[in-house]
Amino acid sequence: MNKKLSPATICVQGGWQPKNGDPRILPIFQSTTFKYDTTEQMARLFDLEESGYFYTRLQNPTNDAVASKIAALEGGVGAMLTSSGQAANFYAVFNICEAGDHFISSSAIYGGTFNLFGVTLRKLGIECTFVDPDMSEEELSKVFRPNTKLLFGETIANPGMNVLDIEKFARVAHSHGVPLIVDNTFATPVNCRPLEWGADIVTHSTTKYMDGHATSVGGVLVDGGKFDWNAHSDKFPGLTTPDASYHGLTYTENFGNAAYLTKATAQLMRDFGSIQSPFNAFLVNLGLETLHLRMQRHCENAQKVAEYLQGHPKVAWVRYCGLKGDKYYELGEKYLKNGSCGVLSFGVKGTREDAARLMDNFKFIAIVTHVADVRTCVLHPASHTHRQLSDEQLVEAGVAPDLIRLSVGIEDVDDIIADLDQALAAL
Repeated sequence: MNKKLSPATICVQGGWQPKNGDPRILPIFQSTTFKYDTTEQMARLFDLEESGYFYTRLQNPTNDAVASKIAALEGGVGAMLTSSGQAANFYAVFNICEAGDHFISSSAIYGGTFNLFGVTLRKLGIECTFVDPDMSEEELSKVFRPNTKLLFGETIANPGMNVLDIEKFARVAHSHGVPLIVDNTFATPVNCRPLEWGADIVTHSTTKYMDGHATSVGGVLVDGGKFDWNAHSDKFPGLTTPDASYHGLTYTENFGNAAYLTKATAQLMRDFGSIQSPFNAFLVNLGLETLHLRMQRHCENAQKVAEYLQGHPKVAWVRYCGLKGDKYYELGEKYLKNGSCGVLSFGVKGTREDAARLMDNFKFIAIVTHVADVRTCVLHPASHTHRQLSDEQLVEAGVAPDLIRLSVGIEDVDDIIADLDQALAAL
């Protein structure tokens, strides 16, 4: 795909390039395996000497077409689909970390990722230090250790709505010889391309805006292809020294700027197998075809809803970077020129229990454990997605006890505001 094409055109045309007589629409290759005529052909595939398909756990034509589209949207050299956004973030970190290593993450991240980094990876011997994303470069630099392998953040934090200063995080990461990994789920590549601001690897939960219709769980890992692993070879032996499980090949020598992605696919996906099904990939592709249209409507609606809530007497605060005066307005103007997303957070005047009760008053705005699809939905993270966290951890993760996460859909915005109005009136 011509890199000069706009994101809107890539959304529609990217990934699947049918040849003469091929299906115009991306087919679902719903097959676990692929046939070859000779043993030698299959052997070359297993030795990574040729590209091709032999088992869907490693590669599948439907998945590859969708991954290629997402890589083009982000400006990366390649991408790998996973079974969920959680799997994508796990692979992103575990691909360059092992027992005894350390990494740093913004504390303002999704609660599931917070648990993955702070609890589960710790059981594997990988330690994570959480930091305030708004701290200075000097303060952030002091957190690094000799065994620190990466820095992680979310473009727009879920659910705190913090906007990450990507350039600042990238400068600090690179000054310590490690990559910056950014979860770009909420912004999507339509509204922000972190690789252009210095990030090295991008992840997404494709379950959210990319699918956009709450039909399929999935994730994706995008390799920017610009980080020089060999320049810091002592930090990343998994990429720069021979892999015994592939007859001693070295990823950086054999695969150049696609070393990181190839290792993630050939080694981690081979061993952990958190694949996205071809059918789910097909559904994600349908969502991607309208992503540029939906994101515009999500942002327009969310801006109007945020302004309505900001002026409501029963609302204590609103967090949306599109609001002038918001703490992240300037960063939003810098990194999110086309709008941020359809998600915002707010708190009602009263107690934590009042925040939970408000959600029971809605008529069509639904309480769901989901976010970022065409339907407006709501959640009280302290009661749901983040309920495993202590009050101290909630504050550290940027989740106030009264925080309500509202995912504004693409319905008529007047209907959305009317439902909010009657719910607040009944509080």
